[in-house]
Order: sequence, then C-alpha cells, then structure tokens
Amino acid sequence: MIKHIVFFKLKDRSEESVAATVAVLRNMEGEIPQLLSIEVGADVLHSERSFDIALVTVVASLEDLQAYQVHPAHKEVIAHINEVKDVSFSVDYEL
Repeated sequence: MIKHIVFFKLKDRSEESVAATVAVLRNMEGEIPQLLSIEVGADVLHSERSFDIALVTVVASLEDLQAYQVHPAHKEVIAHINEVKDVSFSVDYEL
C-alpha cells in the first residue's frame, strides 16, 4: 500500500478559492478505481506557514499510483491545480 500526500498553497487564499479547489479534489472520489481512499481537508489555522489544502490518498501499489497519475480525472485536477496553486509539496510512502 502507498500513501500519497500533497499540500497545496494557493495564489488566492480566500475561503471561496480554497473551497472551490477542495471541491475539485473531492470530485476524484469514485472516479479513479485505483484510489482506495481519499481525504481532502482545508487548513483551519490560516497561519503564514500553513498550506491551504491537504490531499491524502491510498493506493495498493506503485503501479496503481502510476495509473492514478495518468487517469483522465486526475489530469483534469492537475489542470485546475496548475492554474490556482502557488506551491505544492508531496510525499509518497509505503504503509
């Protein structure tokens, strides 16, 4: 099992902008068969060092992670994220 975690800091950190991107990320649920679980959360502290959104997904294998990365629903999300993000960081590790 692989856990894939991504943190996003948006260019527009307003509540509306964050909520719109959270919705885009949550729309992957049920659309990508390789995703065993998906969690999306918006930051509640809003400190200068905070990221705006966290995405946590779990897949069964590295092969499934690769399939997730090229899935059309994920590519749509990437297109949105590339427009709205200031910066993002990720980590992938075995469970």
